[in-house]
Amino acid sequence: MYEEMTFERIVRRMLDAVPQNVDKREGSILYDAVCGAALELANLYIELDVVLNETFADTASREYLIRRAAERGLSPEPATNAVLRGEFNIDVPIGSRFSLEELNYAVFEKIGAGVYRLRCETPGEAGNKRLGDLVPIDYIEGLQSAKLTQLLLPGEDEEDTEAFRKRYLDSLTSIAFGGNQADYKQKVTALDGVGGVKVSSTFYGPGTVQLIIKDSDMGVPSAELVSAVKQAVDPAAKTGQGVGIAPIGHKVTVEGAEWTILNIAATITYQSGWNWAAVKTSAEQAIDEYFMELRTRWPDDGAIVVRISQIEMRLLNLPGVLDVTGTTLNGNSNNLLLAGDRLPKRGTVSG
Repeated sequence: MYEEMTFERIVRRMLDAVPQNVDKREGSILYDAVCGAALELANLYIELDVVLNETFADTASREYLIRRAAERGLSPEPATNAVLRGEFNIDVPIGSRFSLEELNYAVFEKIGAGVYRLRCETPGEAGNKRLGDLVPIDYIEGLQSAKLTQLLLPGEDEEDTEAFRKRYLDSLTSIAFGGNQADYKQKVTALDGVGGVKVSSTFYGPGTVQLIIKDSDMGVPSAELVSAVKQAVDPAAKTGQGVGIAPIGHKVTVEGAEWTILNIAATITYQSGWNWAAVKTSAEQAIDEYFMELRTRWPDDGAIVVRISQIEMRLLNLPGVLDVTGTTLNGNSNNLLLAGDRLPKRGTVSG
């Protein structure tokens, strides 16, 4: 707002207010006198611009956005710890600690003989990315094998500024109350490991609600996460009784989104010295990024449309690619509209 209030402009305005018969040339007594004040005023306008930006939620920095949102009882979602399935050749003590590369994990619950739930000690998404052989931090007699075999509940990083800003602004326009869609979306998305939810009413008849969730990695949730959400929203043993998040009378079914595997083929014209082997990795990465964008926007954008033009555009931007034609998805040359509970996942790619 005050971008035009520069030092030079302020000096000129101050000098213009002085009668013309006074020496106002650079280096004159008057000129030197107003420069100090003009510099302070220029700095003041800069600070005023900062104050103005920090006043409104759409331009506030993280610190002041948090203070603004606190007035509505909102705060950034904290980082959470990943929970994984561990398999051992023997039963191990609860509290046993293991390492995998730079991360440590602690056993906290027994599932079955030699099978346990472990919690990554490092909060955030880092705990979601590794499976494999574990190394015990302390000696455990008889231990011969220890492996992380499955991610059960994804860990989440602390809510980033733009996601928190959107949630705050949404809270001003979408009233969450009494089990309406906004209420379910707000409360279910806040559960650990949940990255988004689609809400459908009376899907299985009067008084029923269907929730379809994705995990915080924007993918298909584990059965463990689906079960945990069901327990938090509407425990099966007391369904419809309002024991969980769902209000009395709502019988809630929780389901996980499912993958749709997409095999992609395209006719690619290469620059001199390039071929498919040289661009394959970059092409797969570009398609993965596009599919991640689509999964991130689900279900806000409704059912996902995978567009051939988007795939071709991203392939065209790769080094070594001159042209892309004849792209197909699972052998079809048209855009693909996925069912409402489906998420795209890359299968084979050929060019």
